[in-house]
Amino acid sequence: MKTTLITSLVLATALSYAPQSLAYEDSLSLRICEYVSINDKKRLRKYLKSSKLKIRSIFDNVECNGKNILVFAASSNALDVGEYVIGKLPVKTVSENLAAVTEHSAHLTKVANKRIK
Repeated sequence: MKTTLITSLVLATALSYAPQSLAYEDSLSLRICEYVSINDKKRLRKYLKSSKLKIRSIFDNVECNGKNILVFAASSNALDVGEYVIGKLPVKTVSENLAAVTEHSAHLTKVANKRIK
């Protein structure tokens, strides 16, 4: 009886610390990219909050069509989401992506330049 209880506790503990599946990460990236592409800042913020995520923590890992979130927002003409992302990223990251943003959106370039200065 004791061994069954101990085994079940060990198994439950091991399962609770298992890494998240790749399918979950793909689903997360897909949703974020979808909200960026349709310029839905409200739903993006709500989704990030419900998933307990921050733009800073996912920025390096999430790519949409081979681009990071900021460049994808600029190329998709998602100005509201682009402004939101620029406001949440560190100044160093914004300045590193300024050249790529400049290629796609003059408006987001102005917002990024204000953030950098």
